[in-house]
Amino acid sequence: MNYNRGRDCWTGLLEWRSAAVYDKVQTSSAAGPRIPMAKDLISRLQTGAVLCDGAMGTLLYSKGIFINRCYDELNVSQPDLIRNIHQDYLKAGADIIETNTFGANSFRLAKHGCVDKLADVNRQGARLAREAAKSFDALVAGAVGPLGVRIEPLGKVSLDEARSAFREQIASLNDEGVDLIILETFGYLEELHQAILAAREVNPKLPVVAQVTIDEEGNCLDGSSPEHYGPQIEAWGADAVGCNCSVGPVAMLDALERVRAVTTAPLSAQPNAGMPRSVEGRNIYLCSPEYMAEYARRFVDIGVRLVGGCCGTTPDHIHVMKSFLRAVPGHATTRKPSPAPKAEPVEVPPMPERSQLGRKIAAGEFVTMVEIVPPRGTEASREIEGARFLKSVGVDAVNIPDSPRASARMSNQALCLLVQQQVGIEPILHYTCRDRNVLGIQSDLLGASAIGIRNLICITGDPPKMGDYPDATAVFDVDAIGLVNIVHNLNRGLDIGGNPTGSSTKFVIAVGANPGVPNIDEEIRRFEYKVQAGAELAVTQPVFDICLLEAFLRRIEHCRIPVVAGIWPLTSMRNAEFMKNELRVSIPDEIFARLAKATTADAARAEGVAIARDMLSAVRPMVQGAQISAPFGRYSSAVDVLEALGTSKRAAV
Repeated sequence: MNYNRGRDCWTGLLEWRSAAVYDKVQTSSAAGPRIPMAKDLISRLQTGAVLCDGAMGTLLYSKGIFINRCYDELNVSQPDLIRNIHQDYLKAGADIIETNTFGANSFRLAKHGCVDKLADVNRQGARLAREAAKSFDALVAGAVGPLGVRIEPLGKVSLDEARSAFREQIASLNDEGVDLIILETFGYLEELHQAILAAREVNPKLPVVAQVTIDEEGNCLDGSSPEHYGPQIEAWGADAVGCNCSVGPVAMLDALERVRAVTTAPLSAQPNAGMPRSVEGRNIYLCSPEYMAEYARRFVDIGVRLVGGCCGTTPDHIHVMKSFLRAVPGHATTRKPSPAPKAEPVEVPPMPERSQLGRKIAAGEFVTMVEIVPPRGTEASREIEGARFLKSVGVDAVNIPDSPRASARMSNQALCLLVQQQVGIEPILHYTCRDRNVLGIQSDLLGASAIGIRNLICITGDPPKMGDYPDATAVFDVDAIGLVNIVHNLNRGLDIGGNPTGSSTKFVIAVGANPGVPNIDEEIRRFEYKVQAGAELAVTQPVFDICLLEAFLRRIEHCRIPVVAGIWPLTSMRNAEFMKNELRVSIPDEIFARLAKATTADAARAEGVAIARDMLSAVRPMVQGAQISAPFGRYSSAVDVLEALGTSKRAAV
């Protein structure tokens, strides 16, 4: 990764040890005379191993460049600094140096206010590397890293937008005559695919090395195994397939041995200098140059043809690796590739077979849900008794939100389990993207399925600044659209990387909808994406304006799924003002007028229930169900609202 090769791994920076080491690298002849480099990288890889450089960010940090700087912009503002680092690697024996452009795409540069310099940063990065390489007969690789944003299906950036951003960066590098492109530190295969496509669109003849970042088990961040990403990257047209960053030489060697078994493409390896360790409050990479060099030789033994270093590696490491590689024979034994296992999705059972709620919706029954908010502590007896009462009056399911308005509460998944076990009523689990990355999301959902939870409402979630602890950080790795994609894949027996999970989940997938949002066009657009991703049911925000709901339903007719209307029994004028002005819920003036006539708190609550009944009666012909809120845990008020449906839902009261 050419930021430290990356700033993304800045916590593990290794200080460049002293000026004396520079002198040793510059004057030592241990590496021997440089072998002239063939300008055709592919031909060169067929004759033996080539040595790439090491980390850029490690050296920049050691020279006093703080991690909050845009390292790529230094190509323009401090060119001598970058040029000197290139020269140090070349003097150490590197056959290929990478441009200081790992993060020089429009998305990452925009975060530093440098997007207007994109062409200059990339062109100057290529020029500096070219100037340094000129006297060493070395190749220049244009370094291209991930965009730093989520792309579809897990994020808001489309595949076309991602490919366009890669194309813009690669075009600038190509214009300055780089000899190859190294796509590095990609954790998600679909993003790497777009980068490969972009490189081919810019210059079909420009060699492309495509590298993923892996965990200690050899898998990509999206869960893809070596047996999957190896042949897949080769099939997409990369000239060399490999790994970089994330792990040290041992785990990377294991992963590449597995890749070698399923592909005949040239391999590349640029590991970190081991895993970072905390030393006197700083994270330091501890692998010695000799250790890295020994593994460089082992990499070549299994057929790796491009070897280098990533986070924590320095010219000293490259210097010793060069000496070791000179003793390695030109060709290693290659293995006959075996077919890679294909991920075949399973057929998702029909909705009636996944949950009782799904069965009732599929049968056209009008379903009822009541919201039960988790307690702030560990005592959940009130909520359990509330669920028992709701079951007794015929409510179909209880809807358990996930720390609503970013409040700190008991895990709603735990409360779902308690309700399910002790009451026997079916819970609906709210699941938000606020607090978990995609790995945590997948882990939680697999666990929820294992304990028998069958209904989900996938929502983005309220930001922490709305809640009890405004200084808490949010994750938002994906939004509700990306979350629906994840759940839909799990229902098909596939993880976030498209790899088989061994068994499938059986969730009924619901999403949120807001008919009263000011930007209704954007709401409709997002609703369409949710349906395309696999949503099967929509639950709206509280409805107080029937006209807005009618308009929303007309707008989604082309992508209609069953809709459950949210119904909220207001408790007071102040409650109505809060919802309208702070939660941005559309409440017509006539509702305020009705509440204004109430002279006592009890009268206001009664009027709120009456308004909710009127709303429920009005929406009943339009939708397939109702979710009734129970403000302040007043479950009897929710049941009072359900009386508008007739005696069938209140027979046991």
